[in-house]
Amino acid sequence: MGLKQDLYLSRRPLAGFVAIGVAWATYFAQMPVIKAHVGASDGAYGMAILLASSGAVVAMWLAPLFQRAFSRVAVPLGIVILALGMLLSGISTTLMLLVVGIALASIGSGIVDVLINARVSEIEARQGRSLMNLNHALYSFAYAGAALATGALREARIATGAVFLLLFAVLLILAYAARDRVAEAEETALPDLPGQIPYGVVLLVGLVVLTAFLAEAASEGWSALHLERTLGGTAGEGALGPAALGLTMGIGRLFGHGLSRFIRDTRLMLLATLLSAAGIGLAGLAPSVPVALLGFAIGGLGISVVAPLALGLLGRLVPPDMRLAAISRASVLGYGAFFFGPPLMGLVAEGFGLRAAFVVVAGILCLTALAVLPALARRSMTQTIASPAA
Repeated sequence: MGLKQDLYLSRRPLAGFVAIGVAWATYFAQMPVIKAHVGASDGAYGMAILLASSGAVVAMWLAPLFQRAFSRVAVPLGIVILALGMLLSGISTTLMLLVVGIALASIGSGIVDVLINARVSEIEARQGRSLMNLNHALYSFAYAGAALATGALREARIATGAVFLLLFAVLLILAYAARDRVAEAEETALPDLPGQIPYGVVLLVGLVVLTAFLAEAASEGWSALHLERTLGGTAGEGALGPAALGLTMGIGRLFGHGLSRFIRDTRLMLLATLLSAAGIGLAGLAPSVPVALLGFAIGGLGISVVAPLALGLLGRLVPPDMRLAAISRASVLGYGAFFFGPPLMGLVAEGFGLRAAFVVVAGILCLTALAVLPALARRSMTQTIASPAA
């Protein structure tokens, strides 16, 4: 009964989580075909996607203003922008068109990401229930399901354009389902003026989210290469790395949804971060493919709950009229992991090997657990907490 109630309470922002997961899973599953269509080299494609993805950071920063402009339809409109960007990406025949498509998709995704997290945070505060991990868990499962479905469509030799037309239709349905009242954001919370937002706690939460996303991105992007190149695994075994991470992240978030009722958020984040550090460190030092897969599974299980818990905690630590602006700022900082993470992994791997690269990520997780999270715990004890409505 509790799970049904939680799903009902967050059903509308949940449509936004599912939309983001389904959209990007479809794109990445079709990426080899799309890359071939535009005829881009690895380097040109990587730089183009990095440039286009910067739209997400700008969109996250401006999400409060977007909500103020479009109110109740802000999230549905963001999903429509995401859908248009994905459709353009799927039918692109030149690298320039692909950049425009991914930029649109990134902008829509960034807007939706901030607004749905803020809305779930508001529901948590009003209802006195923990909902972040549940919504992020269903995002993970939607991502995994869409990736498997897209893979099946590729095996059936369905044209890429047809796949993205189907995705466009699904996203329009989800946009309709995401219609909701807006998260609280008074006009005074929107301008970025000194002293309005408690930037100390925003910075701490942003660093925690950044570390979580760094661990996630490192494992998703480099686990297959580590399994195949470092440990001599087959292509099939290499694919199990990201799969193990995604599956355990979804499972971990479901368990985290239940555990958060009994364990203080900051304590659960600390334990989860240390567990993830142990798993990623094990994967980096593993002598064989099975041990490395176990390490990635443990790493995903641990890191899965950290970002949702951190964003949920931030939503409760700031006044309601500042919640949306605070979450947008913390999200911008957190998503920095997707910009400096790949170069960090690449530089360490080139100089010292992939084993060392994963050990460095594990070390950053330990540093966060021992320095940043205790500071956040102390801050959460003294910060004024927004009172949930009855």
